[in-house]
Amino acid sequence: MDKVRYVGFWVRFFASLLDTILLALPVAIIIYFLSDGNWFDFAQYQKNMAYAMSGNASKALSSQPQMSMKWELLFEVSVLMVTMIFWRRWRGATPGKKYLHVKIVDAKTFQDIDNKQAITRSLGYIVSTLAFLIGFLMVAFREDKRGLHDLLAGTVVIYDYTEDI
Repeated sequence: MDKVRYVGFWVRFFASLLDTILLALPVAIIIYFLSDGNWFDFAQYQKNMAYAMSGNASKALSSQPQMSMKWELLFEVSVLMVTMIFWRRWRGATPGKKYLHVKIVDAKTFQDIDNKQAITRSLGYIVSTLAFLIGFLMVAFREDKRGLHDLLAGTVVIYDYTEDI
């Protein structure tokens, strides 16, 4: 393999943003309609936004939208499954990563990740998030550009030299 180039924070951020738009948003729309609107209380959310925009932050924060944990769990599992399908199909890449010519590989062998690593990495996102996003910010400061979820799963994100650039 040629010299490995690790992918930094901002490229990973934009890949994640693209994946949110291309993967998570369509799944969210489907789940919302399957739940017959019971997954998330958009009416309360809109009220809170109106309060916040008018400068009444305390009123906006006093009543949060209700969520159905059943539908939330279905959403989370669905996004995980769709992501894993893309990782398998595109050898460690999701649409956002593929567009930016990067992929997730095993940190030691630089080979494709396995299902255990994929699941561990996905669950690691929760840990990275709950740690005040420090798990994601680590990418900006580590030489190998690995986040907490990468360390937990034994993965790293690299530029994909097999892609036609």
